[in-house]
Amino acid sequence: MPTLLIVHHTPSPNIQALFEAVVAGATTDEIEGVTVVRRAALAATASDVLAADGYLLGTPANLGYMSGALKHFFDQVYYPCLDSTRGRPFGYYVHGGNDVSGTVRGIESITTGLGWEQAAAAVTVTGEPGKADLEKCWELGATVAAHLMG
Repeated sequence: MPTLLIVHHTPSPNIQALFEAVVAGATTDEIEGVTVVRRAALAATASDVLAADGYLLGTPANLGYMSGALKHFFDQVYYPCLDSTRGRPFGYYVHGGNDVSGTVRGIESITTGLGWEQAAAAVTVTGEPGKADLEKCWELGATVAAHLMG
């Protein structure tokens, strides 16, 4: 059974709402035969990444970049997973107060280096998430999970 690994750093109510919407989309009844594993960015390991078939990443934008927790995750898994995870699908969501462009650039640079293939458009949200933002996150979770259904 394919596994979707959701790696997230969720320190605020705003990004918690995005995370919950992503999980709801990934685990909706229409998604069959996909195991969804959730890991906090500081707890996720290279073994988790190697055992998964696709990835969803979530982070706040902190000082113009991804959270230190997600960066730490990438630092820990990059070389151990570099060759074994090429071509695997991923998606991501980012929440920031006003600008998330540095975070997007950082995530895209690292995932390009890993050779991961973006399976859905990124969801970027500034300010308080609205209904449309939460729907986009639900779609993100459902799309990446559906991609693993084959």
